[in-house]
Amino acid sequence: MALLFYSNEDDPVAWGDELRKRLPGLDFRVWPETGDPAEIDSALVWLPPPGMLAALPNLRAIFSLGAGIDGFLRDPSLPDRPLCRMIDPALTTSMTEFVLTTALWYHRRLDLFAAEQRAGQWNQVLARPASETRVGVMGLGVLGTAAAEGLRRHGFTVRGWSRQDRPIEGVATYSGSEGLGAFLGETDILVCLLPLTPETENILDAKLFAKLPFGARLLQVGRGRHLVDEDLLAALDSGQLAHASLDVFRREPLPHEHPFWKHPKVRMTPHIASYSLPSSGADIVAENLRRLADGRPLLHVVDRRKGY
Repeated sequence: MALLFYSNEDDPVAWGDELRKRLPGLDFRVWPETGDPAEIDSALVWLPPPGMLAALPNLRAIFSLGAGIDGFLRDPSLPDRPLCRMIDPALTTSMTEFVLTTALWYHRRLDLFAAEQRAGQWNQVLARPASETRVGVMGLGVLGTAAAEGLRRHGFTVRGWSRQDRPIEGVATYSGSEGLGAFLGETDILVCLLPLTPETENILDAKLFAKLPFGARLLQVGRGRHLVDEDLLAALDSGQLAHASLDVFRREPLPHEHPFWKHPKVRMTPHIASYSLPSSGADIVAENLRRLADGRPLLHVVDRRKGY
């Protein structure tokens, strides 16, 4: 049987080389050179075209090249087969680095100094201790928990919120709708690392922003459809939010006419906050391929009812 690879963002040669190191003789095929589709029993993919996976009659498992799986679930023809998210040390480490870097950027008031540079102003505003900056992480899965722990180790006061209670040592955690208001009210820098589900779509809206302290900052590294763009622009223009750093968007690439491009209180990056590497991510894919061959339970299977 064969593994089919598809991605417009990842290097098929590197992934094929790393997987063959772990599984010599692996039949690794790269779309659209599929050969006989009936021979393909697994797929390692990122944002495959709708219907592509449904055209594989003997598909037994789908392995995502990324942590997010909402793109898969939007395909109405997605086969009812185990869908496994990518849990890669490189992905977790890179996200933790990005969150910590941005929190430090805000903590040291670098957004303020960038604005003052553009205005030709010279004001020496000294940073307070990290413990006096309160960072709130929404979403306490693998990435969110690692980010919260990294922030705590650096000395920030860290809070976390998730759908269900997930205790983390040294982090004040909140859960459910009843805990959201208290969590937001004590957050100076809000980090969104939620999965995208029907409950979390559009969660970053005017109602939520109003519950944050005046002048809070936002780091959006979840999914593009968490954010109501118009509500963010209004919150920035009113001063309710002082600044926003955005790495994910409803449409990617972001259209050039979108106001985020030129807004003075928005910093954008092109969906690069975290990434998996073939050299480390191949370990989990190879292990799942062994489990698939042996009939053992697969690792990191998505609960489609929950959406993560």
